[in-house]
Amino acid sequence: MVENVVYPAYFDADRSRSEGRRVPMDLAIEEPTVDEIAKAVQQVGYDAVIEREKTYSREFEPRGAVVVRGTEDTAKNDLVQAIAAYLGVIRE
Repeated sequence: MVENVVYPAYFDADRSRSEGRRVPMDLAIEEPTVDEIAKAVQQVGYDAVIEREKTYSREFEPRGAVVVRGTEDTAKNDLVQAIAAYLGVIRE
């Protein structure tokens, strides 16, 4: 089973690309939470497991991570872009 780890920094509008953001600014949101990311992952159609104690390597404060399971047929970048699109809908 393939697992991808997704961090809140990937979607954070306060971060630059060099600081870890992986989506364009028009898809980024302010201070995303692991709960919102997990909800978006489930909307995309994958299983999500929240790991609250994880810290992204470019951050000092632990904000958690979401482990996405069952992504054998999907590239990580495509997965991150799909999650970002749903995060925008969740925040509206």
